[in-house]
Amino acid sequence: MRKIKYKKGKRLQPYSLEYTGLHRNKEIEMQLFVYDNYTVIEHENGSIANLEKHIDLEKTNWLNIHGLNDLDLLKEVASHFNIDNFMLADILNTTKRTKLEEEKDVLFFNIKSMLPAENSDDIKVEQISFLIKKGILISFQEKRSDFFTHIRERIRTNSGIVRTKKADYLLYILLDAIIGNFYITLENEEDKIEELIDFTKNSADPIILEKIEKHRDNFNFLKRSIIPLRDSLYDIKSIKEDDVFNEIESDNFSFFTRLHQKCLELLEQIESDMGSLESASNFFFAAQTHKMNEIMKTLTIISVIFIPLTFIVGVYGMNFDNMPELRYKNGYYTVVAIMFLVVIGMVFYFKRRRWF
Repeated sequence: MRKIKYKKGKRLQPYSLEYTGLHRNKEIEMQLFVYDNYTVIEHENGSIANLEKHIDLEKTNWLNIHGLNDLDLLKEVASHFNIDNFMLADILNTTKRTKLEEEKDVLFFNIKSMLPAENSDDIKVEQISFLIKKGILISFQEKRSDFFTHIRERIRTNSGIVRTKKADYLLYILLDAIIGNFYITLENEEDKIEELIDFTKNSADPIILEKIEKHRDNFNFLKRSIIPLRDSLYDIKSIKEDDVFNEIESDNFSFFTRLHQKCLELLEQIESDMGSLESASNFFFAAQTHKMNEIMKTLTIISVIFIPLTFIVGVYGMNFDNMPELRYKNGYYTVVAIMFLVVIGMVFYFKRRRWF
């Protein structure tokens, strides 16, 4: 499970090719979709040379690669599709933040995808990279996952408009699916916060503070992941105004604007949730302080009740010869009765003043 914080990346040279992720034992699998509005052809797990034979640039091509630990195969992919070394290095280095790179004939995009871990407060993180060229989109995932299962089914069944659009629209719906995982993760965190707030109201267990700090770290991690994504989606707007990369159709820029708005919504919700978390923390400390005050009040009342009793016992504990009460037949019982009446009187007075 990946630790929920940005770890320091290894000091790699800019063009050094080394996979820095956790899924080192995953076998590389490749899947190619070639489709248009009328047909769809699907190929799996062939060599890159064989898969390239099926690519038809008159249609939309989606090459999805699962696994990043076979450097020789990835170099072969990079060679076939003229992917620069620095882009391949960014695909392999999973410690880098979300970024967008634009060149004349290629658009490179990498992003952190996340989902809540089962039976844990951790978050599962995976880096996914996209490279879009004329007629083809290549996606790189650290391992096989279910992020895009529904998109594959839409392509197979010709559902919606996906098969009428080009690779730029495919990039949009893939990014939309990943942002959907942010919503799932955020909703899961919000559910846990509600449980934590209820727990705070009924318990003074110090583990509450540990959980609050854990969820605060999770929110900060989500925030640090969404902010560069928001900035990258905003930068896509500039592509419309220049002549560097022209593979995004003008009608499709509005889709990326929607994604940018979703990022803003997520960031606003995170700020609100962090406020709720801060309130839970303040409530915990306030409850602890109130409980301590109640304890101190009880101890103070007990101490005040015993002050006059201690005084009476002290007086009659003196060793003077001339103390007439010492010779009274019922002196002991009288003093005990007086002490009892003092206690009853003080308790009645405190109750009347509502001191407890």
